[in-house]
Amino acid sequence: MNNVFLKTMIAASLSVTLTACDDNESNYSTCVDAGDECQQFTLLHTNDNHGRFWENSYGEYGMAARKTLIDTITAEVESSGGEILLLSGGDINTGVPESDLQDARPDFIGMNLLGYDAMAVGNHEFDNPLSVLEMQRELADFPMLAANIYDNETGERYFDPYKIFEINGVRIAVIGLTTEDTVKIGNPEFISGLRFTDPKIEVQLVIDEINAANSADVIFATTHMGHYADGQHGSNAPGDVALARALNEGALDVIIGGHSQNPVCMEVDSNSYADFQPTGECIPDQQNGTYIMQAFEWGKYVGRADFEFYNQQLHLVNYRLIPVNIKVKNENGERVLVADPIIPDATVKEILSQYQAKGQEELSEVIATTDELLDGARANVRSQQTNLGHLIATAHSLKVNADIGIMNSGGVRASIEAGDITYKDVLTVQPFGNTLTKSTMTGAQISTYLSDVATKQVGSGAYAQLIGVTMSVDCQNQSVSISDINNKGFSDTASYSFTVPSFNAAGGDGYPVIDPVMTGYVDAEVLYSFFKEKGNIVASEFTPSNQVVYTNSDSVNGCLINE
Repeated sequence: MNNVFLKTMIAASLSVTLTACDDNESNYSTCVDAGDECQQFTLLHTNDNHGRFWENSYGEYGMAARKTLIDTITAEVESSGGEILLLSGGDINTGVPESDLQDARPDFIGMNLLGYDAMAVGNHEFDNPLSVLEMQRELADFPMLAANIYDNETGERYFDPYKIFEINGVRIAVIGLTTEDTVKIGNPEFISGLRFTDPKIEVQLVIDEINAANSADVIFATTHMGHYADGQHGSNAPGDVALARALNEGALDVIIGGHSQNPVCMEVDSNSYADFQPTGECIPDQQNGTYIMQAFEWGKYVGRADFEFYNQQLHLVNYRLIPVNIKVKNENGERVLVADPIIPDATVKEILSQYQAKGQEELSEVIATTDELLDGARANVRSQQTNLGHLIATAHSLKVNADIGIMNSGGVRASIEAGDITYKDVLTVQPFGNTLTKSTMTGAQISTYLSDVATKQVGSGAYAQLIGVTMSVDCQNQSVSISDINNKGFSDTASYSFTVPSFNAAGGDGYPVIDPVMTGYVDAEVLYSFFKEKGNIVASEFTPSNQVVYTNSDSVNGCLINE
């Protein structure tokens, strides 16, 4: 699809009124016709930063290069009489050791330097005690927005629900919303004092408040809820599509999303994702008069939406995802830039380099080697048993002498490449600082427990990596039939033990709440010690076997029940 056709198609489809005003006397056909009564502005957005304040080893992304790109776009837009609004879809925390060890200070400092106007509160903003979140809120020069999070003690919202910005004469309300799944995937130890309500209800309340005060010309939402094509959210909480469909048509103009970490680029007139290419066209989703946008993850891309506002209506002129020094392999296997290089901003790079150096001081120690890739890629570990998932579960079970090792896939955050393994690799794979728990139950009790845990749907962080148990899992009936535990056979009345991260023992990921022995062992330290003791890792030793068989499922690798 060429860009001319794209712009023509968008212009035609966007003749639909997003913010109607029936009593407006003007009826201009274009921005040029409207003249001074047409305001132009550009929305820039990112999401799911996950600690990536610094460029990776290939020189991709990083906040310094993002600063250069944002400044370049800002200069261009302002030279044409427009202004910029810069938003984040949340999840600034968790994912890179240099950031994690410093409680994401460099990331929030970087966002200040880049000039962010507001951010949605993501579920990973609760990976640390609330005191850390309060430090981050104090550090940020911009509001953290969430209309659907309440303080149980005061009954008041914990964050501001929205903020009004005047951008080139257009009053833009930006509402913040956070996924309800935070209750399941947030650490219960840190969020027990908070209440997460239905975003679909809260957004309507806030929209009514904004409209009653006539305080905005258009209404945006910056959300951390996820985009699921045609609203098919599976075992995840409803996301942006469901949010848009729950409102009156056009009540919400634009959603800037996060959480699902995908480029929201759709086929023309379709609810299906397009085959997005790094420099290709991108058509945002449109549901019920609302445009939905998301820019992948980690600052790899900056989303750019150019708007015109006339006739009291919002018109999208152009939209695309701009790569930030992204590279692909050519036919010779060499990594090459997909677009013109972006020179990192020198000031931002110098400031953040101090944090990068500090974070790396303790991370360079080589603790082991592996002969092959240990697979923890998000798309794989959440949809099938992998060697890294089994290695972690093995390390945990050996540490506390448990029969069964259970590891939630959402707690496995990266792969480990063949070669040297460093402390940094360990913290990248397991950044959350959960502790190991040990539970002892009868065979009958473990069957009941695993009937819940082992039937969590593939594709979610709840999907369990399992070692030490041989069983058949009936996904439709949510039951298991165990034939052996740790080569001991199986009896309903015999006692067996298992380990699961403290996060899940407390009900995280929707696991059953249990009262285990808290061992005090931190997951990353356990993995560190396991690697250091083994020295040389033979990846094939952890290749998943067929000990767990899934039936009545649309996937052979786990429970997948299509709705």
